[in-house]
Amino acid sequence: MGMITELRNSINRTLGRLFADADQKRIGIYGPPNAGKTTLANRIARDWTGDAVGPESQIPHETRKTRRKENVEIERDGKTVDIDIVDTPGVTTKVDYEEFMDHDMEEEDAIRRSREATEGVAEAMHWLREDVDGVLYVLDSTEDPFTQVNTMLVGIIESRDLPVLILANKTDLEASNVKRIGDAFPQHRMLSMSALEGDNMDEVYDAIAETFG
Repeated sequence: MGMITELRNSINRTLGRLFADADQKRIGIYGPPNAGKTTLANRIARDWTGDAVGPESQIPHETRKTRRKENVEIERDGKTVDIDIVDTPGVTTKVDYEEFMDHDMEEEDAIRRSREATEGVAEAMHWLREDVDGVLYVLDSTEDPFTQVNTMLVGIIESRDLPVLILANKTDLEASNVKRIGDAFPQHRMLSMSALEGDNMDEVYDAIAETFG
């Protein structure tokens, strides 16, 4: 049933691309778990549509299925950029159910959640390889960006020649180190922000319009 559902979803996405407005772009929000991807997706969606994309949580892998917010029109300096926001599950090389038990989750629920999170990683990778037109790559600026996952994902983005913005998130936290993010990916444009507090979002929207418009 899973393969049939995925095949149906893939066909629907392909048909959507055929009949969608040629100027509308699918922008994937990618990065490791707990980097603030859904917080950013909700910030963009609320600022420009008034609606949220999905729930936010401090528990890893709260987003375990790709969520999409369509027809988000961002207006900057008289220019309108029409995008679909694709909020993807956090990508990691390992999902351990014991990690969820550290958040007072029962073992059965933790195992189920880890299974769903693993499936979510596979779905996120499928979207990245086939179904997005650009990427907002979100990193927690309090964490070390030099990881296998970040190197792999940025490599895939580059191999597809996708436009990308690197976003150093959580600058409201004392341990934030934006320079470390910039040093990790000097070949790409990087902006600092706090999706939670809304800091520097005007610059982020300007960059979205310029990069994906």
